[in-house]
Amino acid sequence: MTLNSTPADRYPSRIVAVSVSRTKGVKKDNVAEAKALVGFGLEGDAHGGAWHRQVSLLALESIEKMRGKGMELQPGDFAENLTTEGIDLPNLPVGTRLKIGPEVEMEVTQIGKTCHDGCAIKKRLGECVMPTEGIFAKVLHGGVVRPGDAIELVHG
Repeated sequence: MTLNSTPADRYPSRIVAVSVSRTKGVKKDNVAEAKALVGFGLEGDAHGGAWHRQVSLLALESIEKMRGKGMELQPGDFAENLTTEGIDLPNLPVGTRLKIGPEVEMEVTQIGKTCHDGCAIKKRLGECVMPTEGIFAKVLHGGVVRPGDAIELVHG
């Protein structure tokens, strides 16, 4: 580490949690790993399918922002598949490619979403970060995703 190093140099961007659920509309369960399938998303996840929102990502920094409002929250509580740390997800443009771990590659397809009426977090706090800070991606190259995997922008 040099004198001019940034926090990103010291703390590389990584996956904090991998989460799936078999039904829609519920928080997701954290798992030790999940298989990312091309054209689908995460194996066993209810939100997977042949559409543009195969995998959802939310930064731990966004979850911590909501924790600061007095709510106990864990990765997966916003129904995100991948909780990240150290990457500015909401400011990535659509079309950005992400490399996760040694194998997986995804392309950002959507930034934010409309929060559904039944969102427990929005009901309790009056707001939710997923509509503005969550992102969605499709799987371009499959493989296994695990907590601790590096996440980086693909250039070129």
